[in-house]
Amino acid sequence: MEFKELISKIKFDKKGLVPAIAQDINTKKVLMLAYMNKESIAKTLEEKKACYFSRSRNELWLKGETSGNYQILKNMTYDCDGDTILLEVEQKGVACHTGQYSCFHNNIFTSSNSSNEDDIIEKLYEIIMDRKNNPKKESYTTYLFEEGIDKILKKIGEESSEVIIAAKNEPQKELIYETADLIYHLMVLLVEKDVNLDQIEAELSNRYKS
Repeated sequence: MEFKELISKIKFDKKGLVPAIAQDINTKKVLMLAYMNKESIAKTLEEKKACYFSRSRNELWLKGETSGNYQILKNMTYDCDGDTILLEVEQKGVACHTGQYSCFHNNIFTSSNSSNEDDIIEKLYEIIMDRKNNPKKESYTTYLFEEGIDKILKKIGEESSEVIIAAKNEPQKELIYETADLIYHLMVLLVEKDVNLDQIEAELSNRYKS
């Protein structure tokens, strides 16, 4: 579709803006809501990186220009009324300025059919991230972050060995215990290196498809 034809089908508001939703093309998770004008749409299509219009700064905003958390454009569509744009992107790093992968991380309601236990890994990750951003005295997780990457890697090495030993020589409950320890320390490493669970999920998804 020619750019002029596309623009003619978009219903901009009085300020020349249209809402734009960014969605991770791999995980299908909604990342953020922003606004675009004709210039930002043109730049997005030209550079294949999401560019929005910042209402607070009153200027174009190339997502990731300062943080490196670019959104690589994979697909762009508009809805049936032409008043909302959907960007399917490959998210580099995180989308939210708070450090969360998605801006939509504040839960209001979860269906009773959804088990809270299904989210235990995500909840643990959030707790670990909170300990990094808001250190707590006498917290083992805070201690690991304060000691740094070498300490974290050493613990992963130790826990990996204990998983192997438990798998060969110990009762099943010991394997479960040591595996939980290993997963916890791996998640500390992910937080330390600014890798989020959605990125791991996307990688696993890509492998499953291949």
